[in-house]
Amino acid sequence: MQTRHNITLDQDISRELESIAGELGEKKSTIIEKALTAYFDLLDLEIARKRVKDIEEGRDRIIDAEEVWKKLGI
Repeated sequence: MQTRHNITLDQDISRELESIAGELGEKKSTIIEKALTAYFDLLDLEIARKRVKDIEEGRDRIIDAEEVWKKLGI
């Protein structure tokens, strides 16, 4: 399922998007979707690193599954 979005881009980014889409023969929306997917992968990595750091520095902790099941009565 797809949803439609109306976005505003910086003029330089818009020109580059036009150029890349033309060079690759792909729709601009396809280029944007691929770029966002790659960027989200980078953000996932950044979030994972932050969570590890939070655990290492004691701001968060890992709860053992056995402990969770016990509290839930499973």
